[in-house]
Parts: sequence; C-alpha cells; structure tokens
Amino acid sequence: MSLAIFDLDNTLLSGDSDYAWGQFLIERNAVEQEGYERENQRYYEKYRVGTLDIFAFLAFALRPLKQYERAQLDAWHRQFMQSKILPMITPAARALVEKHRRAGDTLLIITATNSFITRPIAAEFGVENLLATEPEEVDGRFTGKVCGIPCFQAGKVERLKAWLHEHHYTLKGSWFYSDSHNDLPLLNLVDHPVAVQPDPILLDYARAQGWPIIQLH
Repeated sequence: MSLAIFDLDNTLLSGDSDYAWGQFLIERNAVEQEGYERENQRYYEKYRVGTLDIFAFLAFALRPLKQYERAQLDAWHRQFMQSKILPMITPAARALVEKHRRAGDTLLIITATNSFITRPIAAEFGVENLLATEPEEVDGRFTGKVCGIPCFQAGKVERLKAWLHEHHYTLKGSWFYSDSHNDLPLLNLVDHPVAVQPDPILLDYARAQGWPIIQLH
C-alpha cells in the first residue's frame, strides 16, 4: 500500500482556500475591509514568489479566529464551503483522489493552510488524513497562536516524517501532487512527484527533472 499525498490550495482546489477565507470574512464584514484585503493580497503574493514569513502571516491569518466564538466560525465555515470551496473542486481533482483510493493507496492531504479551514475540505474529498498548520485552541476557543510546527516548506517534511513514524508508514512508492515551488523539499522526497498546474519556478524544475506535469482545473 502506497501513500498518495496531495497539496490542497491550487492543487486539489482551483484556488487558495486561505485567501478565499479572508475574502469571505471581508464580504461578511467580519474584518476591516480595506486593510485586511490589502494584507491578504500582500501575503499571498509573498507566498507565490517564495518570500513568505510564515509566522508573520499566521499572526495575521489566525487573528480573526481569536475574535469570534467557535459557533459563529463554524456557521460561517458552512457558508464558506458552499459559496467558495465547492466551486473550486473540479471533477478531475475528485477523479484523481478516487483513482488512488481505488488503487488501495493511503490518502493524505498536506497543506500550510490551517486545519480549521481545511479539515472540512479534506472531508469533502473523503480524505481522513490531514496534515495542516494547527491553530492553538484553549477551552474551545482559538487563541490566534500556532500550535507546533507550521506545515510549510521544510515544516511539511518535518510534520510528514513525524506522521510516518507515528503511523508506521514509509515513503516507498509514494506520490505527491503539488502546484508550488514551496513544496520542493517534499516533492524531492517521494518516489513519484507530480507537478499540478505548476508555478513558473516549479514548472522549470519539473521539466528539468522529467517529472509528470498535469492539469486538474
């Protein structure tokens, strides 16, 4: 049984769930519109070019979780799934996950986006195993802080290695699908790296390495 690992944003989704959540909050007047939108876009651009300070971004991105009760956040998330996320899921993305499920592979989504946003998305794909950045929660309320290692760049590798040890898996025969050069540390670890709508840096690297390049959107 092999491990099939999927990045989420701009890979299984035809968009970025973290960015879309910020836009959703703006539309609900849950955050200050002009300043939040400007910062959301600024951090997204830094991610795209590979200069994102993950801790600075998380201090920004997790702040709204601290400001609202969990019941309100959960209600918003159900609306978010319908209005923002389901339109980002293509038949091709669902088919790819199902292909690996039928092959008997163990499915795992690994993403830098926090687990509050991404766990229901993983459930929509029927994927039980999720490695995501974990927002700290105390007495049922988010604190705005990060718990443990952010699941980003080399942090994805560290989190995955801990998961492999805990669940007694290896990377023999493993697959990893990603759109981003930020995931090169993990793409270079698996037996079957696949570039999905790759960004320019990953596209050049994948071509040089002879990796498969696919389109899901």
